[in-house]
Amino acid sequence: MEWSFTDDRPIYAQLVEQMQRRIVSGRFRPGEQLPSVREMAGAAAVNPNTMQKAMSELERSGLVFAQRTSGRFVTQDEALIRQTRDRLAEEQLRLFFQQMGELGYTLQEAQTLLRREMEEAES
Repeated sequence: MEWSFTDDRPIYAQLVEQMQRRIVSGRFRPGEQLPSVREMAGAAAVNPNTMQKAMSELERSGLVFAQRTSGRFVTQDEALIRQTRDRLAEEQLRLFFQQMGELGYTLQEAQTLLRREMEEAES
């Protein structure tokens, strides 16, 4: 499991985002047991307390749940996973259009560029 971090935001927040992406993309399937906090912390080269904080945040969101003696699991609530996926995608689109605006692109120009890139990616 590959992890990457930047210096612009707290590590635990980046862990949460990366775990969300892994869940909504199906890398971790609904109902699947997650590796232990220590295993994930080791793989990510972060302090286990930082990983624990991220996992607690995922539990609060409902994407992950804990079973006292068995560990943590991905929710089986596929509607919640889809909602989270849509929310993450919308955030990325807002950021994209904001950054394009900062580059001087109009909404129409940004849409044209996005459409062209999508067509290239499909071929």
